[in-house]
Amino acid sequence: MPAIVRSEFALALNQVATERGLDPNVVLETIKTAVLAAYRKDYGEEDLKDLKVEIDAKSGGARIFREDKDITPPGFGRIATQTAKQVILQKIREAEKEAIIEDYSSKVGAIISGMILRFDGPNTVVNIGRAQAIMSPQEKIINEKYRLNQRLTFYIVEIQQTRRGEEIIVSRAHKGLVKGLFKREVPEVASSAVEIKKVAREPGSRSKVAVFSDQRGIDPVGSCVGQKGVRVQAVIEELGGREKIDVIQWSEDLSQFIAAALSPAKELKVTIDEKNKTALVRAPLDQLSLVIGKEGQNVRLAAKLTGFKIDIRSKEEGEEKKDKSKKDKRKKEPKTVKKLLDLGLSSRVVNVLAQEGITSFSLLKKREKEVSEIKGIGPKALTEIKKVLKKA
Repeated sequence: MPAIVRSEFALALNQVATERGLDPNVVLETIKTAVLAAYRKDYGEEDLKDLKVEIDAKSGGARIFREDKDITPPGFGRIATQTAKQVILQKIREAEKEAIIEDYSSKVGAIISGMILRFDGPNTVVNIGRAQAIMSPQEKIINEKYRLNQRLTFYIVEIQQTRRGEEIIVSRAHKGLVKGLFKREVPEVASSAVEIKKVAREPGSRSKVAVFSDQRGIDPVGSCVGQKGVRVQAVIEELGGREKIDVIQWSEDLSQFIAAALSPAKELKVTIDEKNKTALVRAPLDQLSLVIGKEGQNVRLAAKLTGFKIDIRSKEEGEEKKDKSKKDKRKKEPKTVKKLLDLGLSSRVVNVLAQEGITSFSLLKKREKEVSEIKGIGPKALTEIKKVLKKA
């Protein structure tokens, strides 16, 4: 269509299409469809099958033909021109929105700087550059106050389909925000020399971050904390200044990892049940409050971080039970053993009988067959016992 390319209308169409990333032919076909729809609406024409629209190369005006016969109503050119203008503007808006959504779709899972634009009911509208994003109540830090024009860092959660179309959802409460801030503040994390394995978070209160490095000479915890805590403090400040962050060493050794996850508590003994995903942790009495944390927060976050249900006990409680068990055993065993020895049995046979819970009284009541069925009694022991029973 060489004439169209040289015309003022076509040049304008091509320029707009190029600037907005649209295909001129797609726009032109859309204009033709819209002109036919306008014709049907204004002139009551229902059968559009045999109709054809031609756009004037110079003026951009539209004419309607049926079987090569021009049936354009008088004055329809103005309606067609207005329709074409509306179609182009609509296409521009749609293309721009699609381009923006496509751009931000690639940024899902990343952090972005934004400004509080307005409050829309329970939601907060955030200006994130080329687009506006929505922060719903569940994505807010519960104890954080927001004000208009306030600049903050947000985590892009997803592109969500709503009744108003596609919307960009951002968050201040997502654990991905903590991970993204460490990536921004710690060069070793940005370069993947240090890997953030897991994050457990209670927004606005406390987070635990498990870090790991397989590169020689790199201390993952030290890298994330920074000299005099400068790096971790920068992350805390971005989160509002109230959220505590524990940076811990990730380990494949589950006992070691769980003990580290319960920091700042120390001297912990961890027993793992991998099958049931449970861990029994024994702590000194003076460390119990640290292990559990305020309102159980420390152990709760450690459980989130490790994926294990954690049962906390005091070491002293365990030792007391062991001591009591030993004492009870000592109380019971000497009496039983002494009486069996008094019967004239050897210490080896006495030990076997005592382990099976057999006293001198119960032994004397047993028959020979019953004695032979006692676990651990061999032919020699049986002969020895027979002699004792015979004497008795």
